[in-house]
Amino acid sequence: MAKKEKNGYSRIPIGGMITKPGSSEDFHTGNWKSKRPVIDESKCINCLFCVQFCPEDCINITKDGKRGKIDLDYCKGCGICAAECPAKCIKMVPESEFEDKKEEDK
Repeated sequence: MAKKEKNGYSRIPIGGMITKPGSSEDFHTGNWKSKRPVIDESKCINCLFCVQFCPEDCINITKDGKRGKIDLDYCKGCGICAAECPAKCIKMVPESEFEDKKEEDK
């Protein structure tokens, strides 16, 4: 007789797929941040390092292959984009310096 598994963990497929994962649209994490990235457009060299290193994928690329806006709904203010920017055009600015967290949505 086969030994009965208590938790059934061996039935979970290795490399299985989650069929209905939660999307990032469900989790607006931008309200966690204490600092916001602000880009000096005159210094930006469009290297897209900020896009590549952003752990939240909240920096968009436009249709013509340039860096777009930062989606502040999902930006956690970690500062990785600023740290990795070779042109040093991204500065982390305290949220307290902004009147509204989402000025662009007014």
